[in-house]
Amino acid sequence: MRISIPICCLLSSFGLFLASWSSAARAEEYLLHRFERIQLSDQFFCEGASCGDFNQDGVTDIVSGPYWYAGPDYGHRQTVYPAKPFDINGYSNNFLTFTQDIDHDSWTDIVVIGFPDKQAYWYQNPHNKPGDWPRHLIYPVVGNESPTLADVTGDGEPELVFNTGGQLGYAQMDPNAPTHSWTFHPISPKGDFQRFTHGLGVGDVNGDGKPDLLEKNGWWEQPAAGRKQPFWAFHPVPFAKFGGAQMFAYDFDGDGDHDVVTSKSAHAYGLSWFEQVPAGDAIAFREHKIMGATAAENPYGVVFSQPHAMALADMNGDGIADLVTGKRFWAHNGHDPAAREPAVIYWFQTVRESGSAHFIPHQIDRNSGVGTQVTAADVNGDHWPDVVVGNKKGTFVILQHVQKVDQATWEAAQPKRLRP
Repeated sequence: MRISIPICCLLSSFGLFLASWSSAARAEEYLLHRFERIQLSDQFFCEGASCGDFNQDGVTDIVSGPYWYAGPDYGHRQTVYPAKPFDINGYSNNFLTFTQDIDHDSWTDIVVIGFPDKQAYWYQNPHNKPGDWPRHLIYPVVGNESPTLADVTGDGEPELVFNTGGQLGYAQMDPNAPTHSWTFHPISPKGDFQRFTHGLGVGDVNGDGKPDLLEKNGWWEQPAAGRKQPFWAFHPVPFAKFGGAQMFAYDFDGDGDHDVVTSKSAHAYGLSWFEQVPAGDAIAFREHKIMGATAAENPYGVVFSQPHAMALADMNGDGIADLVTGKRFWAHNGHDPAAREPAVIYWFQTVRESGSAHFIPHQIDRNSGVGTQVTAADVNGDHWPDVVVGNKKGTFVILQHVQKVDQATWEAAQPKRLRP
């Protein structure tokens, strides 16, 4: 089912939101961005979805739950593992999905993170052979609601970052035995990390070229190469009281150091970025609210709850990463009294101005939402990021289409700022 949704999501690819740009720059091209929602399934199989070329035809495919859908029209699906739809009033056994060539055979494999504190597996691509994909255990007990796959060690191989047994850390694969279970390396002492802990990310906070780990209470500094210490150094920062979703370290304001962005509560409201500021020899952060619990807390009047997933992607091609997030859909009240409000997805455009940053909200869709994961990637090969989600509403691919418009059309359709 294809539903074309033109939205007021217009922008100049040359950064015309910046007040300091000249009228000559404003005479350049103006681009209208609209999004087309394609629903691949209306069944609840998972809370995350991703993409990759699984059949080596040069076209990106979609994976969501037990199926992968062949691009470019996604009309044909094949099974990865036995299919079982779940009751939308409950939970699935698939919280996040990643794609990676795990065994280096040049075929894209699939990593599935199950229910918190349950197993994580990777599914080995069968090279276009029919039937279920061979399954291999990564780790038996994977906690946190936003585990991630990232190269933490710098060895060129992905590690799985999560918490288990009260400790934060990462599981590392033996590249010589990829089908064996991975080895967990704790980076923290035992603490209050539990299976439903919210908020987790990987990023180079201090600029030393080594990824650090982010969580709701602060960041864990990866030791310098060769330094022997039992755990990574912890730097407390109150990023979020309850914890949100995926966290990122990125230079939002363009001053050369890495800031941090996080949702404030995965089951309530709030989205903030934390500006890295000088503090002598230490690193400190200043919080800037992007969105709160009321419309009055966002300059454009945008508010939604349950921001349980977030991604970074350059949505408008200006070379600066933007935020993609939305409302996790619930079929019942659950944690959220506003559960039945529209299941929106937004991208927040990062605009650098006067040494700081602000974020302009553009609605992508209002009838899909996010799960515990949202994927932003170029699916159809036109060099513009699209959005892939799997959740209680089903599986969706939301394609971005771009067209040139005149200046008057562009200006008329800009999101309207209601307050400074």
